[in-house]
Amino acid sequence: MFYSIFILKYFLFQFQQKIKQWAKPATLSLISGVISDLTRSRSDLIVENALLRQQLIVLHRQVKRPLFTQHDRFRLVLIARFSRFWKQALHIIQPDTFLRWHRDLFRFYWRMKSKRKQNKPKIPPGTIDLIRKMANENRLWGAERIRGELLKLGIKVCKRTIQKYMPKERKSPSSSQTWATFVKNHIGDIWACDFTVVYDWLFRPWHIFVIMELKTRRIVHSAVTTSPSDEWTAQRLREATPWGQGPKYLLRDRDSKYGLRFSAVAKGSGIIELKTPYRAPRANGICERFIGSLKRECLDHILILHGQHLRRVVKEFTIYFNQERPHQGIGQQIPDYNNQPEANPIGSITSRAILGGLHHSYSRQTYLH
Repeated sequence: MFYSIFILKYFLFQFQQKIKQWAKPATLSLISGVISDLTRSRSDLIVENALLRQQLIVLHRQVKRPLFTQHDRFRLVLIARFSRFWKQALHIIQPDTFLRWHRDLFRFYWRMKSKRKQNKPKIPPGTIDLIRKMANENRLWGAERIRGELLKLGIKVCKRTIQKYMPKERKSPSSSQTWATFVKNHIGDIWACDFTVVYDWLFRPWHIFVIMELKTRRIVHSAVTTSPSDEWTAQRLREATPWGQGPKYLLRDRDSKYGLRFSAVAKGSGIIELKTPYRAPRANGICERFIGSLKRECLDHILILHGQHLRRVVKEFTIYFNQERPHQGIGQQIPDYNNQPEANPIGSITSRAILGGLHHSYSRQTYLH
């Protein structure tokens, strides 16, 4: 009994497939086609004609393989919605392709419907344009640097808002907690000094010596030489501390360039030397960070020709660092407090190129009536 029912269903399915194949317009003769159309409703015939007409439009448009545009796909899917015989009216596309178009249209519909509406920015468009301008003109700046420049102009914008319009910055590792506590407690009495080496276009080494005041991040003294020695370094310390003006502590490493003469000058000025441990550059992290900024933001982008050229470049960057560059370590303030202008939100914004356009300084231009 079960076998006979299965055979009956199989022959019924084959008969339905034959009927569908015979009902296709391409397989019917003129008379049989007219007879088949008489058995169908008027709405089905109208929908089938619309499907065929749309496919003819595509065929007339192309010479070789017909290509369907998005509008063609949308019209075919929309027309097929009103007929049960849409499969019989397809001739230049497969039903599976047609169903895939419908799924793509369904996903597109819900993607557009669930798309989050963009809220209007809470800051003025002019500020957004200024942030993008600073980011484009100063490729080496991060969000904190730009926020400091905006504070100079009287514009208060948080760091996260600035990061929406520029690449994310990389966080620098923090130093040891014990040493950081010591520096924080005595930062007003500490200077730091350090050496770095750069090479000119002839691969000759040049040594740069800097002395920094840690509390204000101000560069007290800088010098350039090809052969640093104990006597040369001691003379640089004399120039940085005229008339007994110096710190209580001087932080340095254990390089041989800091010899007996250097220690004698420091002792004569009432300065106590703090020597960092071996292989511990983070112990002098603040001065090391300036050395890194000097290289990343200046020397790595300039071809050094000779000693005089290097001295001019280091001097210009030092003036810019002391008088115009906001520093993250002191709350986006300028190291030279006396030279920092008062923030004024009124007036047009002007920019001045530093180091040939490598950096820019922004200020308000006020007009006198």
